[in-house]
Amino acid sequence: MSTEQQILQLKEQLNHHNYRYYVLDDPEVPDAEYDRLFQQLKKIELENPSLITSDSPTQRVGGSPLDGFTQVSHEMPMLSLDNAFDAEDMAEFNRRIIDRLKRPELSEVQYACEPKLDGIAVSLLYEHGVLVRGATRGDGATGEDITLNVRTIPTIPLRLAGEGYPERLEVRGEIYMPKSGFSALNKRAEQRGEKPFVNPRNAAAGSLRQLDPRVTAARPLEMCSYSVGVVEGGRLADKHADILRQLKAWGFKLNPLLDEVSGVEGCLAYYERLTALRDSLPYEIDGVVFKVNDLAFQQALGFVSRAPRWAIAHKFPAQEELTTVKAIEFQVGRTGAVTPVARLNPVFVGGVTVSNATLHNMDEVERLDVRAGDAVIIRRAGDVIPQVVRVVTEKRPENTCKVSAPTTCPICDSAVERLEDEAVARCTGGLYCAAQRKEALKHYASRKAMDIDGLGDKLIEMLVDQDLIHNPAELYALKVEQLTKLERMGPKSAENLVNAIGVSKKTQLPRFLYALGIREVGEATARALALHFCDLEKLMAASEEELIEVSDVGGIVAKHIKGFFAQAHNLEVIEALLAAGVSWDRIEQPSSDELVLSGKTWVLTGKLELMGRSDAKNHLLALGAKVAGSVSAKTDCVVAGPGAGSKLKKAVDLDIPTMDEEQFVAFLNQQGIVVK
Repeated sequence: MSTEQQILQLKEQLNHHNYRYYVLDDPEVPDAEYDRLFQQLKKIELENPSLITSDSPTQRVGGSPLDGFTQVSHEMPMLSLDNAFDAEDMAEFNRRIIDRLKRPELSEVQYACEPKLDGIAVSLLYEHGVLVRGATRGDGATGEDITLNVRTIPTIPLRLAGEGYPERLEVRGEIYMPKSGFSALNKRAEQRGEKPFVNPRNAAAGSLRQLDPRVTAARPLEMCSYSVGVVEGGRLADKHADILRQLKAWGFKLNPLLDEVSGVEGCLAYYERLTALRDSLPYEIDGVVFKVNDLAFQQALGFVSRAPRWAIAHKFPAQEELTTVKAIEFQVGRTGAVTPVARLNPVFVGGVTVSNATLHNMDEVERLDVRAGDAVIIRRAGDVIPQVVRVVTEKRPENTCKVSAPTTCPICDSAVERLEDEAVARCTGGLYCAAQRKEALKHYASRKAMDIDGLGDKLIEMLVDQDLIHNPAELYALKVEQLTKLERMGPKSAENLVNAIGVSKKTQLPRFLYALGIREVGEATARALALHFCDLEKLMAASEEELIEVSDVGGIVAKHIKGFFAQAHNLEVIEALLAAGVSWDRIEQPSSDELVLSGKTWVLTGKLELMGRSDAKNHLLALGAKVAGSVSAKTDCVVAGPGAGSKLKKAVDLDIPTMDEEQFVAFLNQQGIVVK
């Protein structure tokens, strides 16, 4: 037998034993036999380093430390899940599913259900069966490359087992730390005089973000798979639970409590069963996840911006503790929301020490009748946001005072506005309010707004913290000498930033309106306003009745727009921006003939080489189209550049018209849009 054949045979044996031990929990050989095979492979590889491959079991131990993590763009977004907190929420979720499917003959929907592990969501990409990349969820669109770290986790196969897997397969799962491993890790930390981790989730997150993968390898981490993302060059089963069983056959660990139930009653029964099991499980869970089992139904239901419509997390009741309110203050958020906050005597609840709790709005303050000095029960709602559940009035001290709502902003003294149909009061200071300043500037400089290259979040925070800018207009007065005084800002970088700020002066009216950060005026609404009024002064002078005439503008949005332009502070900033040279070409109101794509939904996928995705989107919006992020039966056309994957495949499967970039450019040229 050749050396290559020996290595291959040993790798197959070790991978088989790993699968029996970690996935099936049914080992065939004692640990000593596994160790003997492992050492034998390691010895041969040391003697023949050119034969070592990335999928070898010996490569799990971790390599050299990294300098930092690189960013990974998810080909398919890793979305969040909506939450249910009681039986009523679950019944409403089930009702929405049935209503949207429009299948009158369907009496009950089948759901795949499993525990919601309290860990870290990750994406694993396999090409031709070999693990090539591991990434964190991040913000759902972009995560961090943690390939070296995930390779150290025994329950993650380096090479897929069996056969029949797709050529490219993205597997998603939850990495977590079992309770026993967490306890042992903290015990070792305490013995070394180190600070212990607060809970298993924090321990898992900290372990995954180690720059030295050898540290991760020493931590007791596991992963359970719960879904797939990108699938190319192969087909999967038609049911979600069956896909997970396929993953198990290919070497992935599944949660043993995976089940399939029918209807909302089946979901609630499963939830009650896991509630009873929760404390006895060897890992932490914070709820149950229910997913529509039929993939065709999933595709028909689609997604909202942040979550699939066909899945929900039914959270367990939050943990509660008793503490005392030291004071009630009002803080101003980035959107101007004036929120009452209870400052508390610190209390440990839900795995963290809580010193503050949201009171949401004045309606909630009045409902609770909470006052400074009160004893209160604190709950971490959904295990995330601390909130006051109840005032223990029996323990109320004498001479406490009711809380009054502020009439002016505690930060900038602008009027506080509360619309009749809203619970939240808001500062009307807009661009002027210091509490909103950083976020307003970040929004103003963002890519879809004024697109100021090099003006990132950290730099904006430094500029505000050092009192160099107070509103967007002051950006245009920044000098190179001022910028070079900032940390890590050399003369060349400062000069480049000043030039980029200057370039941003020439813009488009829709971008400018979006950049102002008017509440609930997004890209589409800003474009609709610009195309309707064609002139900033006309828009600023418009009445609410005239604003409502604009497509995409209702009564509430009209009030926000009118209220924004009614503030003298905001008008001063706009005048200063125009005086600084911010300008745009005059917009001519398009005729109905020009809006050739009105009512149509288009999707962009793959890399566009002749224009950016943002430019392509703007061209489509200018023609009246709606640009969606996912393909559905309602999609009218898909533009697919090089590297297009699952969206293009889905379009072909649904028989939706597609264009490559060359055809798309030709189409735009026919509409009078010249792509340079």
